[in-house]
Amino acid sequence: MGVLSHLEPQNVFRYFEEICAIPHASYQEGALSDYCAAFAQTHNLVYYQDSLKNIIIIKGASAGYESEEPIIIQGHLDMVCEKEPGCPVDFATDGISPKVEGDTITANGTTLGGDDGIAVAYALALLADDSILHPKLEVVLTVCEEVGLEGAAGIDVSMLEGRKLLNLDSEEEGVFLAGCAGGAGVLCRFPMRTTASSGPLLTLTVTGLCGGHSGTEIDKGRANANLLMGRILLQLSKTVRFRLAAWEGGKKDNAIPRTCSAAIFLVCDQAFDHTAAGGSAGNSKHISTDGSTGNSKHGSTDGSVDTAIQALKKIRQDIASEYAVTEKDFRLTIESSGTLFEMCPNTYSDMLDEASTRRALMLVNMLPNGIQAMSADVPGLVETSLNLGILQLRQTELLLHYAVRSSVESAKQALLDKLNYLTESSDGTVEISGNYPSWEYKRHSALRDKMIRVYEKMYGNKPEVAAIHAGVECGLFAGKIPSLDCISLGPNMQSVHTTEERLSISSVKRVWEYLLEVLKTK
Repeated sequence: MGVLSHLEPQNVFRYFEEICAIPHASYQEGALSDYCAAFAQTHNLVYYQDSLKNIIIIKGASAGYESEEPIIIQGHLDMVCEKEPGCPVDFATDGISPKVEGDTITANGTTLGGDDGIAVAYALALLADDSILHPKLEVVLTVCEEVGLEGAAGIDVSMLEGRKLLNLDSEEEGVFLAGCAGGAGVLCRFPMRTTASSGPLLTLTVTGLCGGHSGTEIDKGRANANLLMGRILLQLSKTVRFRLAAWEGGKKDNAIPRTCSAAIFLVCDQAFDHTAAGGSAGNSKHISTDGSTGNSKHGSTDGSVDTAIQALKKIRQDIASEYAVTEKDFRLTIESSGTLFEMCPNTYSDMLDEASTRRALMLVNMLPNGIQAMSADVPGLVETSLNLGILQLRQTELLLHYAVRSSVESAKQALLDKLNYLTESSDGTVEISGNYPSWEYKRHSALRDKMIRVYEKMYGNKPEVAAIHAGVECGLFAGKIPSLDCISLGPNMQSVHTTEERLSISSVKRVWEYLLEVLKTK
């Protein structure tokens, strides 16, 4: 028996738990796609599976619904894979372990993948149950949604007859999405120069941040770990001289990064040579989150380590005070023990020279990030933003990965141009990927009107109709299918794209019952 087997609706949660057991990170959805293909074969359903592993499954109408217009049910197969420090899960080979906590489902040490595993579970449950009344169903499950809607961009939908689409990729019950932002991934590459490494080594780590979805939670005032580290290093450079040896933060361009680490060599009058000493002797200092220090053997320096630690204590206090409400668990730790490779195994034996160190700090602190404009049409809606989701310092270059979003196509292009111009002016290059269109709000929608009527009949009040500052695949499908009428909905989820992701059990049940009523209503 599975841990979700006692939950209602049973079929939905049974399929969801089976989905959790199958690895399905972006670009690794093959096993889940094949599982869906085997499901279609078992249930004698027509299906199409392309080379990308997108899959379409078709079920004929129930008796009495043959003349009704087909409905497209749409979701995506991939999930954002994040895990807590020390979690042994390998997303390439291991599934997710869901657990029940009250009215919510979460996962052991990882993201849950409710975004968008619950859509796949809903779809399979609809297809499996012959007692459900419905018009012809055309289920479309795409790959690589979380990395730029790549599956939706590449899928062939010429076999579909439906012109009404229910996207099941929303995260707030009672809110119908009728428009979304377009976006693109941007990789900025900046060449760097290195020099021989010597001097006391410090490693800095920012942890404890909330993170979150770079679209739906970009307006929550949450700190970006990559930018916070850039700010810390810039402030530190006013007090002590150092060279960057390592800098890495974030895993997904569309997730606000929660952690970031950097390694620096302090430039002292009598620099300590780690290469000669093997990096294992001398005084070591550690600054904890409360600013206290400890000592161990690590050779002599000229006091730059103490000066740096005192400066970092003050920086830490200022940031903790600034983010006392939105980032109450912010932590900054500093270590001055061990070798560079022990601390930062993804780095090299050289460090950046003085000019490149200064340039890297300038770029991260200078380039735009966060909200760029609010919507003039929809109160409270972010119109245009960007998120520095991944920062990587490699041996000869600094890589900055951004997710750019806007509900206005011209504003999105203007922001892409701005990033390109700023990068080129700093001798860098730009690569743009996954450029997808916005989904424009339709003033007249028969599907939306019907769904509002059904909702009012069931619950006695109107649902909220809104647009969202995040990418939804409806925009791409609207471009592929003429006159497509779309609505996006889903059950309550919290903190998606983070290890605190939660899916409401009671909301899953209510949305399921609502879906059945929508499909049954002629």
